[in-house]
Amino acid sequence: MQTVNIVYGTVYGAAQFTAETINTAIADLGYTARLLHPVDLASFTPPQDELLIIVSSTTGQGDLPDDILPWFSQLQSQAPYSPKLRFSIVGLGDSSYENFCGAADQLEELFIELGAQALTETLKIDACETMEPEQEASQWISVWHGAAQSLDAA
Repeated sequence: MQTVNIVYGTVYGAAQFTAETINTAIADLGYTARLLHPVDLASFTPPQDELLIIVSSTTGQGDLPDDILPWFSQLQSQAPYSPKLRFSIVGLGDSSYENFCGAADQLEELFIELGAQALTETLKIDACETMEPEQEASQWISVWHGAAQSLDAA
């Protein structure tokens, strides 16, 4: 099974807990799951032969959390073209704000600019609809797993 790197950016901890839940579920499926905390990202460039899941909350006016912003900026300026990288994004936000899941949108745009391919559509979890984003993310794992298996079959 492939290695799956799981990265998160959080303000109040919900994205971290969601990422930890995803990490456990993916490991239970037999993947080598590696949860990377924001402090571990200083020199991390996602390997193209591994899968990437990014979980991020949105803050302010559709902004990235402060803890993941340095990594985002580093990738913008230094990351190589990565056409073989497959990624998925889980965004946490509040639809009562104009820039709902703006951080997830910024991350998706960055990875597309780097040539990476989305493995799944971005999952946007609305705080107006659920107080436990990890539950919605847990249900999404089956979608992610199906997409990952189709890569293995190709």
